[in-house]
Amino acid sequence: MDLSGIALGLETALQPENILICLLGVTLGTAVGVLPGIGPTATVALLLPITFSFDPIASLIMLAGIYYGAQYGGSTTAILINLPGESSSAVTALDGHQMAKQGRAGPALATAAIGSFVAGTVATVLVAVFAPQLVSVALEFGSAEYFSLVVLGLIVSISLASGSTVKALAMIVLGLLLGTVGQDLFGVGTPRFTFGVRELYGGIDFVSIAVGLFGLAEIMRNLEHRHRSGSLMTKKIEGLWLSRDDARRITWPVLRGTALGSVLGVLPGGGHVLASFTSYSMEKRLSKHPEKFGKGAIEGVAGPESANNAAAQTSFIPLLSLGLPTHPVMALLIGAFIIQGIQPGPNVINTDPELFWGLIASFWIGNLMLVVLNLPLIGLWVKLISVPYDVLFPAIIAFACVGTYSIGLNPWDIFMIAIIGVLGYALIRWRCEPVPLLFGFVLAPILEDNLRRAMIISRGDPSTFVTRPLSGVLLGLAAVVLVLSVLPAIRRKRETVFTEDE
Repeated sequence: MDLSGIALGLETALQPENILICLLGVTLGTAVGVLPGIGPTATVALLLPITFSFDPIASLIMLAGIYYGAQYGGSTTAILINLPGESSSAVTALDGHQMAKQGRAGPALATAAIGSFVAGTVATVLVAVFAPQLVSVALEFGSAEYFSLVVLGLIVSISLASGSTVKALAMIVLGLLLGTVGQDLFGVGTPRFTFGVRELYGGIDFVSIAVGLFGLAEIMRNLEHRHRSGSLMTKKIEGLWLSRDDARRITWPVLRGTALGSVLGVLPGGGHVLASFTSYSMEKRLSKHPEKFGKGAIEGVAGPESANNAAAQTSFIPLLSLGLPTHPVMALLIGAFIIQGIQPGPNVINTDPELFWGLIASFWIGNLMLVVLNLPLIGLWVKLISVPYDVLFPAIIAFACVGTYSIGLNPWDIFMIAIIGVLGYALIRWRCEPVPLLFGFVLAPILEDNLRRAMIISRGDPSTFVTRPLSGVLLGLAAVVLVLSVLPAIRRKRETVFTEDE
């Protein structure tokens, strides 16, 4: 671990303005996690416009705080009313809500807070240790290797997406195409996919894509399903302290969940969701009393909560070291980097060490704040659930439009939000995931830049991508992952045909 880097990060993160920004971020994140149907991706997309006037470090500290703060907040409603505020908290509801119904909501909430804090702290150490190590490796990459790495990242994100692999691949391609809209900066400024619209010559604005795809489209989807409701807990929450037996029972699940989440968080896709489900399954298998799971087993809260929070932290490792997103929020953060004038990737640690280490140090501060926030303010978070969504969504839309317009004072950006929002809603109705589209859109400039630079260096010889050893290995891995992701669909189709023939 680079102790001088950690010292620089703490000096940066402990500045009064950055502490306040971190507090604002984790508070908003907790509220977002508590409110079902919004989620950290939509919230980060909606709040992107207001952060552009911030200092780059403060902007990224706030956006990161929203993300990992949502992992904490999602457990509160999952335990109290059996309504997960965030997807990774769905597993917590299985035993957490049963504990609440048995009058043990306090220990369940304390377990979630303790597990989350321990996992977040340990995972932050791993980020501080491994991110710089990956940076030193990535600095040896040439254009061909970086192109192949981006291709591998896109393919892995497809394989981890739920639903049809073909649809996910189509969304990646659509995102790449949208990312190439505008003038060709490598050539003579030839317009691409502009269809004569002058406003498209500068490309599609990232904020419009993010707000439309994850803000407006999600609001439209939630309005379609706004009949959902949960049974609120009316009992007073007492006894937040864990008994000695409870503390003994959660120790190993917290440690195992932390280790599992730290590994799975690095994977592209929903690593935090995969971590929580895998942790629950592992704890049930290792338990001497698996029959108690689903009926109020405290281990069923400790393991998944630790796993999803550890994964939320380690998902920053590929972002900070390679400039690759492993989660939709990470893709949004790459957009925030670019808009702040910072090229994400391995050079950040050298060009902006205060930002690199300050962001990592803010994770420790944010995790401590979340422990202080979550337990005393449980009553406030529960009251937030009673706010009707019909009241919330007009304010959210107005806030998003004003924030987006304020960036460039261009009415066209508002029209783009509406167009992309309708497109995003249509994709949801067609069961096409919008997340791969965002990955493709964000990585399109990086992919094209390294593709064309590699071709220029090799004087137009495309074999450079396979003759360079590391590039060839990365492309080979991408091909293997693609085949493995398509095989289950082919197998299901063959089984269907065989059944029909019988």
